[in-house]
Amino acid sequence: MKTFSNMKRIEIVDSHTGGEPTRFVLTGAPSIPRVSMAEAVQLLRSNYDDVRRAIILEPRGSDVHVGAYFYPSNDPRCLGGVIFFNNVGYLGMCGHGTIGVATTLAYLGKIDPGPYFLETPVGIIRFTLAVDQLVSIMNVPSYRYAKGVSIEVPGFGKVVGDIAWGGNWFFLVDLKNRTLYPTEIPELIDFTSSIRSELALRQITGADGAEIDHIELFCHSPSEGIDSRNFVLCPGKVFDRSPCGTGTSAKLACLYADHLISEGQTWRQESIIGSVFEGKIQIQAGELIPEISGYAHVHAESKLLFQENDPFNTGIDLM
Repeated sequence: MKTFSNMKRIEIVDSHTGGEPTRFVLTGAPSIPRVSMAEAVQLLRSNYDDVRRAIILEPRGSDVHVGAYFYPSNDPRCLGGVIFFNNVGYLGMCGHGTIGVATTLAYLGKIDPGPYFLETPVGIIRFTLAVDQLVSIMNVPSYRYAKGVSIEVPGFGKVVGDIAWGGNWFFLVDLKNRTLYPTEIPELIDFTSSIRSELALRQITGADGAEIDHIELFCHSPSEGIDSRNFVLCPGKVFDRSPCGTGTSAKLACLYADHLISEGQTWRQESIIGSVFEGKIQIQAGELIPEISGYAHVHAESKLLFQENDPFNTGIDLM
């Protein structure tokens, strides 16, 4: 039929890392010059943001999806360059997404077990794929920027947290003696959204005025052998189903700054739904390098279809 004769198709592979989805764009990504990933983000944001929305948003995706474009890199060390995106824009780095990309590349037969480098918009990272498909990421250098920042959050009162960089900017709040449960997720979204709004209102930022767009709550875990349970609010008012790779990196930086972990010590971070990452740190040339390990699982390989007369071809933006 004529209605279907000129349909555009984008091929994808979907995986999840500890419950958090990664949508790898296999074919149909915007064609861009061979530039750095930092420059590529600017090109995509300025010229091809409709493609991001079409891939991620309803009716083909959902607010919780994180997408991944895979491009050639100018750095000869790198397997390629990756740009992560979500329902509201682009991410500097994504830990669960990197694990998902590595697992997807293995599924596609593009890589064997071993170490690889990837270029991201915030720097070069390394990942290692093990024979059993465990992926370990050596993240960008991470650090605590500010300790004990106090704000008054309307409806919730005084909140104290640390500001830290783990590939994205985080405000980390210790909930002390309480425990986080999945039944509390709607209330936790309201709480963390209010924190982020108050930080923006007060113009509290990361380095060089960078927006703090991730809020991380953490507490004791009731699970045996787990060091902490967290809840992470991501940009777009969605929560991370995984323990959050960049959030765990930021958390490790704070722990090290407070002398609560040592170099090489394993820290087991549990998400609000019970999935677990293992983290540890190395100190290289005076910088803290987090290592985050976890598994992803491929669960779909499909084509996204675009009819010319579809009024929602570029997605349904509910934000």
